[in-house]
Amino acid sequence: MSFETPTKRFGLMYGSSPAMEKLYQQIERVALTDATVLLVGESGTGKELIANAIHKASARSEQAFIAVNCGAIPAHLIEAALFGHEKGSFTGAIRQHIGYFEQASHGTLFLDEITEMPVDMQVKLLRVLESGTFLRVGGDDEVKVDVRLVAATNRDLESAVKQGNLREDLMYRLAVFPVRVPPLRERSSDIELLAQQFLHELNEKEKTRKTFSRNSLEVIRSYSWPGNVRELRNVVQRAFILATDTLTIEDCISDLSARKPTVQEGCLNFFVGTPLADAQREIILATLKHYSGNKRLTAEALGISLKTLYNRLKEY
Repeated sequence: MSFETPTKRFGLMYGSSPAMEKLYQQIERVALTDATVLLVGESGTGKELIANAIHKASARSEQAFIAVNCGAIPAHLIEAALFGHEKGSFTGAIRQHIGYFEQASHGTLFLDEITEMPVDMQVKLLRVLESGTFLRVGGDDEVKVDVRLVAATNRDLESAVKQGNLREDLMYRLAVFPVRVPPLRERSSDIELLAQQFLHELNEKEKTRKTFSRNSLEVIRSYSWPGNVRELRNVVQRAFILATDTLTIEDCISDLSARKPTVQEGCLNFFVGTPLADAQREIILATLKHYSGNKRLTAEALGISLKTLYNRLKEY
């Protein structure tokens, strides 16, 4: 099977589904401004790629893009990491350290997993966003920076606020321009394209000409990919490593059989934990098949309008 590199691309992202077209439009519009952006989406959906795309499409593209995972920095070190510290400010501070905010000055700072930041640190972050100034740890002189901030979380915002993981005032300050990042199951027309792109990159790197088996392509299209793009990339890479010439994807997905719904005597059987979007898709497609492709009867049976059915089928 031959493969041509996909042409529909924005930054380092690939995809031509309606969900991605909408995302590209949002990126293009907000990149022209200095508005703070809050990316909300499941793990593995590529939020850092989106933040980088916003930076590259902005007037700050020639300046630094600094990505920070808030969940990876110990709580007692995060203030010094973000704002820097002066020599001698604490044990082990043998020299002045420039923090991420200063490193990103005139550029873009991406704070991933913002809800993992300690609440007391969120207060200080809010103050910096309002004033554009801060003090290094152990310092007395205010430091002024010009930073475009993009934050991200994989949590539901309202739940994060209720559970005390995110200050409500910080949420509103970050969500000047909120962007919902679609999970892979909502951009199903992109799944095979992405798999082929990942395989193409591996073939280019390793100087090989490996391909997917026909059954693997069917698995790629039907699997729900709960780990999103990251899971898809990892599975393709595992299959690539194991393959001599042809990739066998199904052997690299450990819970494939547990997630795939089954049809028995006109009934759909789902396993506990099946994502709602996946269940809805399977119900619609199974009902359409039951009525031999008759969309009017399908819509009536499902209790939805014909227009809604057409919209869902277009997404699928």
